[in-house]
Amino acid sequence: MKRPVAGESASALIDEMIAELTDWRGETLASARKSILEADPEIIEEWKWMGSPVWSRDGIIAVGNAHKDKVKLTFAHGASLPDTDKLFNAGLGGNRWRAIDLFEGDKINERALKNLIRAAVEYNQTKSKKKAPADNRGKAHKSKKR
Repeated sequence: MKRPVAGESASALIDEMIAELTDWRGETLASARKSILEADPEIIEEWKWMGSPVWSRDGIIAVGNAHKDKVKLTFAHGASLPDTDKLFNAGLGGNRWRAIDLFEGDKINERALKNLIRAAVEYNQTKSKKKAPADNRGKAHKSKKR
């Protein structure tokens, strides 16, 4: 995939990627993207690793990729997320990430995907808050030495 040029936004690159996928994969990725962005208005779109759409809020939530026979949504901390609707169907043996492989004809359960996205945001925010007190303690300790 292409590298961004100066001034080109990640959202524009994702739009372009979806437009270039003229088969079911473009429609599937567009549908997943819509659900992801609707789940939380503060989600940020990024373009990483020379051609992958990434959705983030307080850390990476998910990466989207179109493969020859599937669209893959990989959740950075999927192993830590509640998946009550059993959306994850790939990477189940790992201890960190999980993925949803969508094949031609698959329908996205929008409600379940949005719930999973919200759980990922909550996980990232909880993880961020756990780091903050340690950083503050270190700063307070350093300021006492001065």
